[in-house]
Amino acid sequence: MPKMSLKKLQNIDILIAGAVLGVLIIYTFISVIMRYFINRPIYWGEEFQLLCMVFIVFFGAGAGFRTGSHIAIDFLVDLCPWKVQRVIVLTMYSLSVFIIVYFFIQSSMFVRQMFVTGRVTDILRIPFFVIYTVFPIGCVLIIINYTIATYCKYIKPGNEGAPK
Repeated sequence: MPKMSLKKLQNIDILIAGAVLGVLIIYTFISVIMRYFINRPIYWGEEFQLLCMVFIVFFGAGAGFRTGSHIAIDFLVDLCPWKVQRVIVLTMYSLSVFIIVYFFIQSSMFVRQMFVTGRVTDILRIPFFVIYTVFPIGCVLIIINYTIATYCKYIKPGNEGAPK
């Protein structure tokens, strides 16, 4: 059995988000045909689309942090000397990780609550804890990817005095 490389493992989040996006696009196309041409709307469609969007957002967020594709206004930081940039970025990294850990803790408690209460979606009867489990997983992926990206750009040996 071939070994899975670290690079492939790091991209699992974007693969999942991309696959779910593909399924969502195909489903939406079929749904439009069913509704407007066959006059038979898919009654569970909105619930399914919402589930897909949750997966896309939380799995795609980790990839966004890894690639630096998340929203950032860093032109002022880029004007600073390298050492000042590093301090600012590491401070923002620490603050961001603190907030994401807080979200992880809160979302984990929410998932536990959904599990204990046994709530399910109205139409597809999917347990809510299954859907909401994506939130703490997304938080972990964000922290891992943000840490890797920050390390490679600002902490990795040999980056001292890197160009602006």
